[in-house]
Order: sequence, then structure tokens, then C-alpha cells
Amino acid sequence: MRLVIASCSVDYEGRLAAHLPRATRLLLVKADGSVLVHSDGGSYKPLNWMSPPCTLAEADPDEVEAELGVTAVWVVRAPKSGDTLRIRLFEVLSDSSHALGVDPGLVKDGVEAHLQKLLAEHITTLGAGYRLVRREYMTAIGPVDILCRDEAGVSVAVEIKRRGEIDGVEQLTRYLELMNRDPHLRAAGPVRGVFAAQEIKPQARTLATDRGIRCVTLDYEALRGMDDAEARLF
Repeated sequence: MRLVIASCSVDYEGRLAAHLPRATRLLLVKADGSVLVHSDGGSYKPLNWMSPPCTLAEADPDEVEAELGVTAVWVVRAPKSGDTLRIRLFEVLSDSSHALGVDPGLVKDGVEAHLQKLLAEHITTLGAGYRLVRREYMTAIGPVDILCRDEAGVSVAVEIKRRGEIDGVEQLTRYLELMNRDPHLRAAGPVRGVFAAQEIKPQARTLATDRGIRCVTLDYEALRGMDDAEARLF
């Protein structure tokens, strides 16, 4: 990422025209090619920007621009639309580049990995007599989040989501079709499915019920031991 702090003016030409008069701003040039113009305010939103794919070319100012004190010009152009961002630099206060590497993305508290670990530790949340067999039970098309057995010894496949939607039910359905071909898993009866999430969309719940899959809404705080539902006054 390239970070440039400069006194500049910015003109955008495309579906509309926009002009930013001369001021000191932060210019971000990201590895994906995007260019963003920020001020020291307005929270996270840039004043103007160009999303990839786009090209950035640095040019010398023309005679008129040079007379106004422009030292360099950035021309950022989107090849498909022809939209153009023209940034005129008057004075560069700082210019630095940094290799940030691959970002792992935002990890939210309570995502599937945390829920899986907590539910495995408190497997009786699913019912009295439930016993954990293993986490990440591997099938030919991927791992089931939790494999456990109920009080009768019947195998139960548990798919865990932070937000339960139709694609999660479809995923669990495919796992169950494969697992029910295994005579060892079917020893005490057909493998049953549990679709567990902090929030389950009505359409997903309807589909799961139609396919004989039990839906369980998980209380993350209760699983962590921070919220005892039975001890609430209201």
C-alpha cells in the first residue's frame, strides 16, 4: 500500500462531475489498484475514489497547471467506463509504501469455530444423555462440525452456523446422505441431523423441518457461562 499525504486538488469525470479544491489530504493506492482520497474527517468514507480495475499514471503538469504550482498529476482511469480521476499534487508532505501481506479477514466473536468448541464442551445442550464422538468428523465431501450420539446411541451430525440459512441446511443434508450409507454410523438407527445457529432464518427452519432435521438456536453467552437463562429475573 502506498500512502501519500499531499496538498492536492481532485477532479472526477464520468457519470457525474465532482471537484475537490486544493487541500491537504491522504491518498491511498492499494495493491488491488484502487485509489482513495481521504480527509482528516468524515470517519472511514473517502471523499472520492476509483475502484479496480483501473490504471494509475503519473504525468508532468501542463503549462497552466505548472503556473498554478502543480508539481505532478495522477490520472486514474477505469478502462471499461472511461471514468477518470485527476489528482493534481501541489506539495507532497509524505510518500511511503508498505507491504501489508494477505489479510486474514475479520474474525468475529461467536463465529462457527467458537460455537463448535463451546457446544462440544457442553454437548448436553442438545439433550440429556448426549455424548460427544468427535469434532470435525470427516466425510468424502468435507467435515461435519460435530458427531455425537443421543441417549439411545443414535449418531447425530451437527452443523453449526453463526447465522443459519438455507445453504447450511443443504450442506447438512448432503452430509447426512453420505453418513447414512455407513453401517457403523447407522448401527443404532439412521443418522439424524441437528442444525444449530445463533439465529436461524425462517426459510431455513422450514426446509430443515421438512427434511427431518432438528433446529437448535444457540445462546452464545450461556454456552460461555456468562449468562444463565434459568437465573434471569425476566
